[in-house]
Amino acid sequence: MSYPTAPFRADHVGSLLRPPQVREARRRHFEEKTLSAEELRAIEDEAIRGLVAMQQDIGLPVVTDGEVRRSFWHYDFMGALEGMELVEREEGVQFAGVKLRPIYPTITGRIGFPDDHPMLDHFRFLASVAKVQPKISIPGPSCCHFRTAPEDIAPEEYRDPQALFDDLASTYRKAVQAFYEAGCRYLQMDDIFFAYLCDPKHRAAKAAAGQDPDWLIDRYAWMMREAIRDRPADMVIGMHMCRGNFRSTHAAEGAYDAAAEAIFSTGVDIFFMEYDTERAGGLEPLRLLPRGRQRVMPGFITTKRGELESLDWLKRKFDEASKYADIDQLGIAPQCGFASTEEGNAITEDDQKRKLELVVRTAEAIWGSTT
Repeated sequence: MSYPTAPFRADHVGSLLRPPQVREARRRHFEEKTLSAEELRAIEDEAIRGLVAMQQDIGLPVVTDGEVRRSFWHYDFMGALEGMELVEREEGVQFAGVKLRPIYPTITGRIGFPDDHPMLDHFRFLASVAKVQPKISIPGPSCCHFRTAPEDIAPEEYRDPQALFDDLASTYRKAVQAFYEAGCRYLQMDDIFFAYLCDPKHRAAKAAAGQDPDWLIDRYAWMMREAIRDRPADMVIGMHMCRGNFRSTHAAEGAYDAAAEAIFSTGVDIFFMEYDTERAGGLEPLRLLPRGRQRVMPGFITTKRGELESLDWLKRKFDEASKYADIDQLGIAPQCGFASTEEGNAITEDDQKRKLELVVRTAEAIWGSTT
């Protein structure tokens, strides 16, 4: 199928509110055990068709499956890797005023990417129903390290963090190739922990655990460079960064300054950067974006609240951003997904649609096109 390809002026991070029929089907399958996997898949398929149609109808040049088949933005992918297992415990990760469900990743063996990773089929189905460019989002390589407690890393060889980083880079290099062979030409990796490592409390926590946060930023950038260095020339890589997104709450704050140089050194083509609140700091780090083809999508439009930003306000924000980066290297996307977990943010489906329509209107107003 022929369609415009990324990078675009209008884009979005990926996750969408789960339709009610999907939430009910997942409850019946996973909790009541009264719905088969085949029946659940059929309901998910139909919901994805509807979400793809919604994205296309409002004029987006790129569509995702909304991560409808996932419970979490990251753990579903990680739990299907070789050498990783998800376990349930009593206490969840703390966000602002709420705790995440108590699921934790553990590393039980040598990390690897399996040939039958389920998200390859997730992408194939999306591509089969899309009339514009399909995109899939997966967690970036740093997630497997940042979100796994040292005591949950069993292999003795991984006592040397670099050994783990080497295997993660190799695993993701294989993943990039596998998605390409599945037909994916636009892969996004959500590597949000660059932003977390700009937060004083997260930096202090890592330092207390014996890990230099600046060294981690350097290693995380290295992993991303290694993961994508052999990608085919016609494959575009995006990277999303935010400060947490669970039921409209956050888990980190702090400007990008400590990590910006490393972020822009990764070789990624498109950077989705949260900028909807003062928690993200100023736009000055955009000055470090190298001149050329790389693009930043400043997330001025929030997904955490339903109130709609004004087009005039967004234009003023881009006037400010263009003081630090060429306007031709910018585009517009919301600051995060609408449902990083299946619970979703505290907004309605109508709010979600209006936010995405605003993305399209903003791109057309500033650049004359969504592409």
